[in-house]
Amino acid sequence: MKLAAALLLPIAAYAGNPENGRAIVTGNGEATCLLCHRVPGTRGPQGDIGPSLAGVGARLGAAELKARIADASRNNPDTVMPPYGRTQGLYQVAARYRGKPLLSDEQIDDVVAFLLTLR
Repeated sequence: MKLAAALLLPIAAYAGNPENGRAIVTGNGEATCLLCHRVPGTRGPQGDIGPSLAGVGARLGAAELKARIADASRNNPDTVMPPYGRTQGLYQVAARYRGKPLLSDEQIDDVVAFLLTLR
C-alpha cells in the first residue's frame, strides 16, 4: 500500500502490532527513536532533542501519529525528525536507502500501535 493512500484510510485500518512497534522504537535498527526521544519504561540512554513520548497515545490519534512518523515535515517544515515513510525530495541519502523508506508501512503501523499504548 502506498503511503499517501495509507494516510487516507480510516483509523481502524491502522492495525499494527504494539510489541513489534516497541521493538522498533526501543531497538538500534533503522528507527533509532531513542536517540532523540524519551520513552517511558525504557532503560538506557535516551535523547532529549525531540519531545518525550510519555502520554503521546492520549494526545494524538492513530492518523496523526502515522502522518508524523511517515513525514513530520508536513506538520513542521523545520523538524529534524527523519521522514520514515518518504522517499522523494530527500538530500544526502546513503546509497542503500535511496528510493526506499526507512520503515515500511507495516513497521510504521506497528510503531503507531505501540505509541497508542503510551497513555
